[in-house]
Amino acid sequence: MKKLDLVRRLADPGVIAILRTESADKLLDAIHALVAGGIHAIEVTMTTPGALKVIRDARSAFGDKIVMGVGSVLDSETARQAMLEGAQFVVTPVVRPGVVEICNRYGTPVACGATTPTEAFTAHELGSDFVKIFPAENLGPAYIRSILAPLPMLQLVPTGGVTPQNAPDYFKAGAAAVGAGSTLLTKEIFASADWSALSVRAAEFVAAARKARA
Repeated sequence: MKKLDLVRRLADPGVIAILRTESADKLLDAIHALVAGGIHAIEVTMTTPGALKVIRDARSAFGDKIVMGVGSVLDSETARQAMLEGAQFVVTPVVRPGVVEICNRYGTPVACGATTPTEAFTAHELGSDFVKIFPAENLGPAYIRSILAPLPMLQLVPTGGVTPQNAPDYFKAGAAAVGAGSTLLTKEIFASADWSALSVRAAEFVAAARKARA
C-alpha cells in the first residue's frame, strides 16, 4: 500500500487505537475486536512486551483490513526494525529527527509527539506527516484550534484522555485524527477479555468521529 493511501486510511475515520499493555498474549484478539467495531488504524507501543511479534502476527492475520503501526519509538534503529516486521506507520512521543528521516526514506507515514507550537512546527518541517499532540487531556480541543489558527498546515492528532464524548470537539477544532489508548482498551476490558465490550467501545469512537465530520 502506498504512503498516500496509508495516510488517508489513518485519517478516515480518524481513530487510531493505541495498544499499550503489560502482556501481548491477548492482543490479536483485541485487534479482531477493534476491527469488528470499525477501527482499522492500530498502533502497538514498543513499551509492550513482544511488540514486534504482535506487528508481524497482526499483519499476517489481518492483511489489508488494518493499518498496523508502532508507537513509543525513540530511535531510527527501532523504527527500521519495526518496519521490517511490517509496521505501516511509526509514532514517536517526542520530536526525533532520525526517526522522521528513516521513515521518509522508506515511504512510511510518521507522527512525532509535540506539545508546543514550536515543537509541532519543527516536526512538520522535518517531514512528519502527523503531529501527535500529547497529553491532550491537559490541553483540550481549544488548544488544537489555537495551534491551527496560525499553523493550518499541521495534521494534528490529539492523544491522551480522548473519549467518544469529547472526540467530536477535537474533530470540530480541526484534528486530523485522534489517538485512543486506555480510554478505548481499558484495563478492565483487557483483564476480562471482554472483546464484545471492546467492539462496542470502538464503534462508539467511530460513530463520534463520523458524526463530527458529517
